[in-house]
Amino acid sequence: MTKTIVPPPFLIPGDKVALVSPAYRVDEAVIAEAAAVIESWGLQPVIGPHTNCLNADVYAGTADERAADIMWALQDDTIKAIICTRGGYGSIHLLNRISRESYRRHPKWLVGHGDITTLLYTEAGAGVMSLHGPMAFQLADNLEPCSTLMRNMLFGMVPLFKVPGNPCNQCGHGEGILIGGNLSSYSAIAGTKFNLPEDQDIILFLEEMEESLHDIDRLFYMLRLQLDFSRVKGIIFGTFSSIRFDIQYDSVEQMLIAHLNDLDIPIACGLPFGANSCMPLYVGATCTLDVTPEETTLSFDVMGDVQVIEVASDAQ
Repeated sequence: MTKTIVPPPFLIPGDKVALVSPAYRVDEAVIAEAAAVIESWGLQPVIGPHTNCLNADVYAGTADERAADIMWALQDDTIKAIICTRGGYGSIHLLNRISRESYRRHPKWLVGHGDITTLLYTEAGAGVMSLHGPMAFQLADNLEPCSTLMRNMLFGMVPLFKVPGNPCNQCGHGEGILIGGNLSSYSAIAGTKFNLPEDQDIILFLEEMEESLHDIDRLFYMLRLQLDFSRVKGIIFGTFSSIRFDIQYDSVEQMLIAHLNDLDIPIACGLPFGANSCMPLYVGATCTLDVTPEETTLSFDVMGDVQVIEVASDAQ
């Protein structure tokens, strides 16, 4: 039987939202600015006890301290969502320190991207949806329209994204569980004990930044070796920013699609999710991907107020 991945309850005005730092540290002033944004949404921000700690000159505390903040936010049933302050590196340290049962017993929206991909994937593997979206430092920096879209999605607006066609696209129709995120982070844990059940088809989404083409090539091949690609019913490529072009391809998408010619599935390029443009996505949700020459549409099988969102393509 296919395991169901459930959405946490949507937020209502007055709910508490925790700000935690599972990876790199963020300045206290930035966290305060993000808290003010969350408060302007009619929510109550609360700050993780170790968020302002510093370890090894970059991390927001030791791995035990960072994991303790996630556990604190999960186990406090008055807290309804968890927004990570930033990524960087270090979330992988927490995977064996947070039980899957904690996610299942206390389902709530976990929000982040980049290095936080590891936690989003783990929560989905535990059977709970999460949100790949802006983090606290981006809320403080007024990243729009993604911050407002994230707020609306947390309150129950379910987007149906429409994105203009991209010359690198491969047309088709696919349905599955939306999973993925940052390529470096996802390729490190795909196929491990945190994996989704083997009977679930997936729509894979990937983004990356500050890597070379040959590094991206290696990471993607690691993913193909670790993941059963017969389960992949569609692929979405987001932004690839600050990439070092050390192999003769015009774009990251051109290189990766050349490695996917054995798959008769839809491939959508240029969707604006990633480090600098952070269109929010429901991780773990059943979704439908339709790619035509004219446009890409992405819809979610999530109960809520569906709203069509016209999105500009992030064509390279």
